[in-house]
Amino acid sequence: MVDESKPVMAVPKEKAVFRLDKNGIWYNGNEKFTNKKIIHYFHSMIKKDKDGYFLGQEHKDYIEKVYFPYEDTPLFVFRIIKTDQGLVLRLNTGEDIKLNPEKLFVRDDHLYLQNDDDLIKFSEHAMLTLAEYMDDEDNQYTIIVKGERYPIPMVE
Repeated sequence: MVDESKPVMAVPKEKAVFRLDKNGIWYNGNEKFTNKKIIHYFHSMIKKDKDGYFLGQEHKDYIEKVYFPYEDTPLFVFRIIKTDQGLVLRLNTGEDIKLNPEKLFVRDDHLYLQNDDDLIKFSEHAMLTLAEYMDDEDNQYTIIVKGERYPIPMVE
């Protein structure tokens, strides 16, 4: 739980030394992160406020918000979880959300989900898992969830 009484130190994205690429991979300058614990930690610290996405961390005397540059979106589906109620999407942040197939769309050969104001991109691993639910009959991508077919629109 964050202590709201502490002062906030915000670092603008122009001064951040790390970035997130279009595939959900963290970089420090031009060097790709390789330590799995650090990668997981960075993903788990992604938060959003009125100024955008940031990594939030509480220190002894202050709260740090580092706004970071990202390509495309900072949110990714890293895992698909099959449940009796349908498919659950595990995001890079660790959050689980239920798949709403009516919110899916394809852009530039990538699958996305519009979740309220958040744009979420499916990782390659998640796409492989989702493939068993997909159909591309007549050049129209469709997802089949609990026996229902949902066409997935292509957008520019």
